[in-house]
Amino acid sequence: MFRRFLSTTTSLRPTVFALSTKFGKSAIAVVRISGPQSQYIYHELTKSTKPPKDRIASVRKLYSTIPHQNTLLDEALTLYLPGPKTYTGEDLLELHLHGGIAIIKAVLSSIKTLHNPEKGIIIRQADRGEFSRQAFINGRLDLTELEGINNLIDSETEQQRLANLSSSSGKTKEVFQKWRKQILDEIANLTTIIDFGEDHDLHETENLINTVISNIKAMDSDIRKYLKKVRSSEVLLNGIKLTLLGPPNAGKSSILNILANKDAAIVSEIAGTTRDVLDIPLEIGGFKVVVGDTAGIRASEEADVIEREGIKRAKERSFLSDLVIVILDPLTQNDTKELKNHINELIKENKKILVVLNKQDLYLDKADDMIEEYSKQLNLPQEYFHVVSCSTGQGVDNLLDVLVDSFKNVSESIDSDPVLVSARIQDILENDILYGFSEFYQWAKQDDVVVATECLTQSVDGIGKITGEYIDLDEVLDVVFSNFCIGK
Repeated sequence: MFRRFLSTTTSLRPTVFALSTKFGKSAIAVVRISGPQSQYIYHELTKSTKPPKDRIASVRKLYSTIPHQNTLLDEALTLYLPGPKTYTGEDLLELHLHGGIAIIKAVLSSIKTLHNPEKGIIIRQADRGEFSRQAFINGRLDLTELEGINNLIDSETEQQRLANLSSSSGKTKEVFQKWRKQILDEIANLTTIIDFGEDHDLHETENLINTVISNIKAMDSDIRKYLKKVRSSEVLLNGIKLTLLGPPNAGKSSILNILANKDAAIVSEIAGTTRDVLDIPLEIGGFKVVVGDTAGIRASEEADVIEREGIKRAKERSFLSDLVIVILDPLTQNDTKELKNHINELIKENKKILVVLNKQDLYLDKADDMIEEYSKQLNLPQEYFHVVSCSTGQGVDNLLDVLVDSFKNVSESIDSDPVLVSARIQDILENDILYGFSEFYQWAKQDDVVVATECLTQSVDGIGKITGEYIDLDEVLDVVFSNFCIGK
């Protein structure tokens, strides 16, 4: 019979455990355990008298801890990580099990039976996000990093991954810490006026206040640019809205099928096949894109009642798009008056437009002439035009490259990776930090340094809400006196 091992550590802090991989039949299932009883659980499951080797994976037999059973549960890979240098900042034990449902249930049940509050052994299943909560409480990660990790897990495309990596890797934290320090420096400068104003003449005080105002305005501009970039990058989450427009039978559905790399839409020689907007979510060049195939736009008198409604919806969809692709068949003499009028409306709304001339294989030597002609007809620059052949694939790779560049423009990620932060952070940036700046300007102009300083305190507190740090009076005093000479 195996000897049961009593915990060598008692603590009111709970040890929590959970299945970290998806529940269900799989090759591997990982159970994560965090807290002061992690090593105790290891001994009880493995029946080993020797302590686990720190940060070294080892294969161990796991036995049931249910009284009078001692049955073998699994042979698993175990990894023990002593705190505080772990994800949670606590002692951490991972069990890499074979991914059978019965195995997972048996191991979790055994861990649960080890809970013994009378002996100070508090073991329970983890709540949602509790491992990350421990990481925050123990100072391993701040709130921006934790939100970034959560969003990184939810990333579906390469661009979403890059955008969320900024927060999860700590880059976002660095940005906010820089701003926090800068605001604290300005609070410290104003505090010297409040506490030591009699030591400065009026001219020195005015210069100092003007310097603080100038510095805050520079920060104000930086934060607004950051917010603008974040909001442009948000399109990466919901998908860039791309609408395909054009006359009937120009090849819109064929272009959609090429972009989707499958038959996503019905292709027919019959005009007006597409009657409603067909939205297809795709990944193009690492971007999440929602492509809308629409009804062909032509004179309303040529269309029936249902098709006219489809044309109306096509136009409405284009106004809501981030990018509009107009597809034309240069070999078919379509009346483009209705389409031209709609394009003019899109131009007035500053919509981004690309024009694709289809069936390039049938007019290879006349492509430049076709572009010149349609450029005049539609009042669009020739650089907006691209030629492709859906049947041969000519020009498709070039079109995809152009689309990816357009997506980078839409998300403002041409020169740098996109940036995503939560709606909570955006709200604090606008309603705490920037609002504190605006109030600071008003009171500073009225020479009320005390209230102006409180306004900046609101701003720095806002950054504290974002990262989980709050302003400490000692921090301000450290900055104030750091420039004093020794003995003063």
